[in-house]
This record gives sequence, C-alpha cells and structure tokens, in this order.
Amino acid sequence: MHRPEVEPAPSIRRRRHLRTTAITIALGVVMFTVGAVGLSPSGSGTPDAASSASPSDGPARGIEALRERVKRLPKDPVGWADLGMALVQQARTTADQATYAQAEQALRRSLALQPAENPHAEIGMGALAAARHQFRDALTWARKAIATSPATPASWGVLADAHTQLGQYEEAQEAVQKMADLRPDSSSLARASYTFELRGDTVRAKALMERALRAAGTPGERAFAHTHLASLALDSGDPATALRQAQAGLAIAPRDAGLLEARAKARVATDDRERAVADHTAAVATAPLPQYLLGLGELQQSLGHPDRAEAQYAVLRAQETLRRATGTPADVDAIYFEADHGDPRQAVIMAEAAVRERPFIAVHDAYAWALHRAERDEEALDQAEEALALGTRSALFLYHRGAIHQALGDTTAARRDLRQALALDPSFHPLHAPAAREALRRIDDTP
Repeated sequence: MHRPEVEPAPSIRRRRHLRTTAITIALGVVMFTVGAVGLSPSGSGTPDAASSASPSDGPARGIEALRERVKRLPKDPVGWADLGMALVQQARTTADQATYAQAEQALRRSLALQPAENPHAEIGMGALAAARHQFRDALTWARKAIATSPATPASWGVLADAHTQLGQYEEAQEAVQKMADLRPDSSSLARASYTFELRGDTVRAKALMERALRAAGTPGERAFAHTHLASLALDSGDPATALRQAQAGLAIAPRDAGLLEARAKARVATDDRERAVADHTAAVATAPLPQYLLGLGELQQSLGHPDRAEAQYAVLRAQETLRRATGTPADVDAIYFEADHGDPRQAVIMAEAAVRERPFIAVHDAYAWALHRAERDEEALDQAEEALALGTRSALFLYHRGAIHQALGDTTAARRDLRQALALDPSFHPLHAPAAREALRRIDDTP
C-alpha cells in the first residue's frame, strides 16, 4: 500500500511509544467527527464534523458501486460493512436521517453475517453512533473493535473521538497516540492536530494538520485538512490564509459545506459580505445543519435583513420540533439559537440534557451562554470556566465568559476576556464581535 507520509508518528505526550506498526483495513477514511460532533474553537461545532468530502458526484457513484457489489455478493460481510461506512460518510455531509438508517441496516447486515471478529462493521457502528451523537455507544463499539483487532488504527480513532466528546481528554490523548504509533497517516495526524488545538497550542496544531495534508491519500482527506487549516487561520485572526486554504479545498470538493462556511467567514472578515452570503447559502443547500443555518441567519441579521434571517430561523425552529419528538440531545448551535433567538429558559433545559450526554467543552460553553441569557450568571460562570479549562483559544468562548463577568459586575475580568477575544479574532461572530466592542466601550467609559 502506498504511504505518502514518511515522517515519524508525532509524540502527543512527552514520552514516546517505541513500537510502530502499519496495519490497517480497507475501510475508507474514518475521520474524526468534528462537524456535527466536534469543535472548532469558534464553538460552532466544526471541525463539527468532519466529513470525508469528495469532489463532484464521486461519493454517490461509490455508494452505487457498493450497492451493486452486495447484490452480487449478498453474503459478504465486508461488502455490507463498506457500504454502511460509505453511507455514514454521506449522511454526515447531507444531514439526512434516512441515510443514517440505511447505514445502520447495512452494518447490522454485516454483523448478522459475521457476528464475531468483524472489525469493519464494529468500526462502522462506532462511527455511526458518533455521527448520531451517541458517544457512549460509540465508545462501546470502539472497544469491541479494539478487542477484535488491536492493531487496526481506525479502531483507536473511533475510541479517541468518543473519549473527546465525553470530556475524557486524557484518555482521548492516549488513544490518538496509539493510533499515530500504529500508522502516522492523514487521519491520525489530523486527530493529533486536534488534540493540540483543544489545548490552545495552535502552532503545533497547524504543523500537524499540514503534515496531515501532505500525508493525504484521497481527495476527501485533502479537503478535510484544508478545512481545518482554514479554521485554524480564522481562529488566529488570519482571514487571508483562511481564504487561501478554503479556496484550495473547494478546488477539490466544490460543494463541501465546511469549506464553504470557512470561505464565507474569511470573506466576512475581509468585508466581502455579498459573496459571504452566497457561500453560506451554498453550505445550507448542501447540508442544512444547525451550524450553517444559524451562521447564515445571523449574518443576514447583521446586514440588516431581518426577513432573510427569519427564513433560516424558521427552519431551525422546525428542526428543533423534530428533535424534541425524537428525544435526542440538542446540538450546540441549536442551544445557541434558542438562547439568542428563542426562549433562554428552554435553552437551559436543552443544554442540561446535552451536557449529561456529551460533557464536551463546546457543550459547556453553550450551557454557560444559555444560563447567562436566562440571567443565572453565577451558574453560567462555572460552565464558562469548564469550557475554557483546557486552554482552548476560542474568541467566542472568551466573549461569553467576558459577558458573564460583566453581568456579575467584575469589570476587570470582563475587560480581560473581551479584549482577548477581539485580539484573537476581531470578526469572530457577526453579532457578538460588535457586541464585544460595545461592551468594552461601556466598561472603559464607566468611572
């Protein structure tokens, strides 16, 4: 198998594991679930989820080929597992619940044909559970896959993703190190990058993501790396680099929603707002997820287009109605939306349920903001501290904590957080960045 990455595995802890192996399975890319499930330190839930983006209609053609394969070989468990994983990846990019159901059917068919010693399907079920935000189930499936095939890197990747979203950061770090030791490829390097990003070490995060880009063996891996390099640049207040990275990724995957969102944010930061709206609109058309709907709605609101903003907010309300009917925990962006554009008390209820199932730093931040909007600022401060406990460089998280400090009358702490937020990224949010500047002005004008 061709391995474009020849550099050694990164050391994520100070100690180095000496044993390295290069055993993998032909399962396709199992990228970590940042998009729908992860965090860009902006708090939006990206590098939510990262999808295995591919250019043009490649994913659809690949799925059809896999469907034809299982028709020809209906008793092949690997064929069914491959189809299931491909459907998981498609569902991540389209947010189509029916596709998730098809993925589960295919993976369970594989397990029915081969109940034991089936790492393909076990990894696939873990990735499916993570994509659905069922992280405890993802942890269980990852452990099963590791017991079946401990030298398979993808098993450790699913384990790392589950630990991360469950707030078990040390365990996640160990799993990423194991994955990188087994095979320092694009997928493990991207996870290693994220480990440092969460801890605020953006220099090492960028270096590792650049290694992930060099190691990328598929268009999807290259697009993924460009997405997160753009995100890292945005979160460092460098929109020009973010724009270049997004453009490079979109040359590979023209309809990738994460890349379109990254380019939109870069264009907002460079005051190219008309084209930013076009990019956000294209992202929503590709994947009508809460993060893209909220991003477009708040951008339109910031531009003085309340009717256009309300069109996006109406879709978010409809999605929330469906979510409540299923009883699944809310996404971070759904909580932000309810707190800022709906009923803050309901946002607190949503956040309480979400943080029980997913005690990840982005969920703690959403909970903090909901509590602040509900005028429960002492409780909000505890959650805001949890959100920033790893040292994550997030302008949005800092703004939220600064606003909470201001509400509690601690202007010194408020000034510190607000200044730091704007120093990190002066255009971190179309509504909250101007609010941060106004809050600073009021603090500085107060004797």
